[in-house]
Amino acid sequence: MKKVLSIIDPLKGYGSLKFGQTIQEVVALLGDAEEIDEIDEDDMMNTVILHYWELGISVFFEGIEKSVVSCIETDNMDAELFGVKVFDIGKEEAIELMKANGFTDYELELEEGENRLSFEEGLIDFFYADDELIAVSWGVLINENGEIEQI
Repeated sequence: MKKVLSIIDPLKGYGSLKFGQTIQEVVALLGDAEEIDEIDEDDMMNTVILHYWELGISVFFEGIEKSVVSCIETDNMDAELFGVKVFDIGKEEAIELMKANGFTDYELELEEGENRLSFEEGLIDFFYADDELIAVSWGVLINENGEIEQI
C-alpha cells in the first residue's frame, strides 16, 4: 500500500489523495478499505464511504453518473494544515491559521455534543470535544455527474 502524505490541502485533497478521484484510483493508492458504508438517503446523490482506520482517514464518494472523492475526514494526529500539525493547536490557533491563509469567515456551533468550527469558503470543519480537536473534515461540491463544482 502506498503511503498518503498527511498534508491537508483545502479544496484539493490530502497529500496524494485528491478530490475528484474515483473509487478505483483511491483503492489503487491506499489498498482495500477496512470498512465500507453506503448512504442512499438522498434520491439525487449516492454516498459511499471508505474507512481506513489504521491511516486515520475516511474517504467520501458522491455522484450518480460517476462516483468521486468529495470529502475526506481524518483524526490522524500527524495531519498538517499549512505546515502546522493541526491536532497540536487549539481552536483559536486554528482560526488564526485559517485567517492567515485567506479563509477569514467562520462559524462556531454546537452540534451533537461537539463544537464545530466551520470555514465555508474552504469547505473545512474542525470538530472538538471540549477543547480537544477530534477530527477534521474537508471537501468539495460534486454534481450528479461526478464533476467538481466551483463554490
